[in-house]
Amino acid sequence: MTVVDEKRSRARRVRKESPFVAFRTGLTAWLSRPLASFHLVLALTGILTVIGAVMVLSASSVASYNPKTGSGVYSLFFRHLMFVALGGIVFWLGLRVRLERIRRMSATMTVLCLGLLMLVLTPLGSTVNGSQGWFKLGVFTFQPIEAAKVALAFWGAHVLVIKYHVLHQWRHLLVPVVPVALVMFALVMLQPDLGGTITLAVVLLGLLWFAGAPKRLFGVILAGGLSGILVLAIIAPYRLARVMSFLSPDADKSAEGFQANQAKLALADGGLFGKGLGQGASNWGYLPNVQNDFIFALIGEELGFVGCAVVLGLFAGVAVVGLRIATRNIDPWIRIVAGTLTVFLVAQAAINIGYVVGLLPVTGVTLPLISYGGTSLVITMLIMGVLANAARHEPEAVAALRSHGPGKFGRLLRLPAPDPYRPPSSRKGTRGAGSGSRAARPAPRAARPAQERRRSARRTTANRGARGTANRRGHR
Repeated sequence: MTVVDEKRSRARRVRKESPFVAFRTGLTAWLSRPLASFHLVLALTGILTVIGAVMVLSASSVASYNPKTGSGVYSLFFRHLMFVALGGIVFWLGLRVRLERIRRMSATMTVLCLGLLMLVLTPLGSTVNGSQGWFKLGVFTFQPIEAAKVALAFWGAHVLVIKYHVLHQWRHLLVPVVPVALVMFALVMLQPDLGGTITLAVVLLGLLWFAGAPKRLFGVILAGGLSGILVLAIIAPYRLARVMSFLSPDADKSAEGFQANQAKLALADGGLFGKGLGQGASNWGYLPNVQNDFIFALIGEELGFVGCAVVLGLFAGVAVVGLRIATRNIDPWIRIVAGTLTVFLVAQAAINIGYVVGLLPVTGVTLPLISYGGTSLVITMLIMGVLANAARHEPEAVAALRSHGPGKFGRLLRLPAPDPYRPPSSRKGTRGAGSGSRAARPAPRAARPAQERRRSARRTTANRGARGTANRRGHR
């Protein structure tokens, strides 16, 4: 083969690979932009919210119509849009309020949520679907457990960052975060709300993981959690019935296993591309409350496997972007909060989709941003706003925003320029709690004693040198 033929074949190969190479190069270049994480959070929030509004409209039109009360076919949809509007305001607040202020308010928010969890168990609370975990204020309802999850993430990260240098000691790692979380677990189980308890446990596990807790601790917690769930399932007849229907889904298709079996049938009817919006049989009462916990089954029925894959891809994008924000920040509090909130959102979506497809027992957890609105929708949009705020605090984003201005979205939303991270002043013989890029995850436990011995030896040597110098001056 001549040199000319070789050049022609190489050019031919380049032309064949050029579309993929160009796409990969362009995507890499776009992701390397300073505000890429911020724009991705905005896009994911908007797309998931729009999909949720469309599916709620399709799911609730039949259930909304009630001639006796005068409710039209769009009553639930308009109510959902009201919650979306309220969530948009909360999203903007989470994006605009400075993260330092949120951190300072975290202890107050936690105490307030504990008080609300106690107060909801009194006659002031209302019972919905067998759980006394709601406050009813006219046409509005509020579920304090949703706010308690976010408050625990903010306050727990604050405490763990303050105790950074002593987290190798178990009593400092676990106290006071774990006792406060256990009190929340107990109050939620008194409602009772097993789904809320599980998602609250996910928040606690996320805090400990991103704070650098040893892996053996998670083994102990998971073993204790599974034992507790087993005990709670046995002592409550309705929970035991749910577990038995999960283990034997074909045993009783008309009682506890009705919704789970109907959800599988809806997914199977959808096929590859679905029946089309508004054409699903689930809307007509074949799947009760389809707009709430089982809306993923309607997505599979009306949009098919392709629609389900799109929703799964969007939540995978939330996981990737949230962890990207956590790893690119150098403020340890932001890193722990971003990682914990991301794990919480993705775990809640996984639990909901898991029991819809039959991989988990039914627990009554909503699909974030897609299920019918309420406290869960508003709090989820607050979380996405905080994640977008954290994305603007990445070092490259801070430099770009402070040097080139707030940008289009910043001017439109009237967002203040983020302040660069300044680690706390280091104390004598210790490092600052936030110095370095590894501040969000403490040093390995085995390395800590050696580090402390070396610092102690340096202090001892310095003291001896100082005493020797003083003695020589005295002899002179």
